Amino acid sequence: MADPAPIPLSLVLTTEADRERAEALALALLQRGLVACASLHPVVSHYRWQGRLERSEEVQLLLKTNPDNLEPLRRSLAELHSYDTPEWIHWQASSDGAYGRWLLEALPLSPGGGPPAPAGTPGDADPAG
Repeated sequence: MADPAPIPLSLVLTTEADRERAEALALALLQRGLVACASLHPVVSHYRWQGRLERSEEVQLLLKTNPDNLEPLRRSLAELHSYDTPEWIHWQASSDGAYGRWLLEALPLSPGGGPPAPAGTPGDADPAG
């Protein structure tokens, strides 16, 4: 049996000031149908801001979406984010098989996307973020 064709997806990295803001941002993006999954990770960031070295405890969000959703996601992130200059790093990736199909189905704005398959189908488990 041939391997399924890779399914293109986009990954976006951003940070928020704390868990509460990160969860609110993730929920808003999920509700808008712009991401299929948002993984949150606590991080310590060191960076230069307005000529000074800074250190902040933040929450990093790894957002998984379809390439067609990238521009609407960028606009929504700029609108909803608590930072004046939110981190916006994105790259193209791909996924084979069930996870890639789930991602497309979970994004109502994606071509061919729609509601996710019903949970509890024998032999299927929820994908890990």
